[in-house]
Amino acid sequence: MNECIFCRIVAGEAPSSVVLRDELMTAFLDIRPVTPGHLLVVPNAHVVFVQDLPDATAAHLFEVARRLARALRSTGALRADGINFFAADGEAAGQEVPHAHLHLIPRFSGDGFEIDAAAWREAAPTREHLDKSAARIRAAAGVRQGDELKAPIN
Repeated sequence: MNECIFCRIVAGEAPSSVVLRDELMTAFLDIRPVTPGHLLVVPNAHVVFVQDLPDATAAHLFEVARRLARALRSTGALRADGINFFAADGEAAGQEVPHAHLHLIPRFSGDGFEIDAAAWREAAPTREHLDKSAARIRAAAGVRQGDELKAPIN
């Protein structure tokens, strides 16, 4: 039996409150919601990291998320003045289930959910430091200086 709870949900072997299922994705309510309506959108195929999703699957993940975000905002039964799209990709990022997934968290004033970082209480990095980091990321992504606005995403 597969030990991945998301794979078991996709296969119908574990209970879930499914909102949408198609050939590539399954979306269901989180059992420990941050706010009412908190959804998880998961690829049906087991892939641990978002970066390892096939391009078409990654694009479809966001298409499904956008469709469900519109639905969350328009239900009238749930408060969703905003939506956080959140992906914890890797254990260090807080990924608790090693299966790529995207959280859709309905937000409203006073909902109690906070996003915080110790770094935000420190001095901001210098432009020089940011530019050096941008250059390293461009190099790793195969984007040349000056091409960042026209770099195709494959």
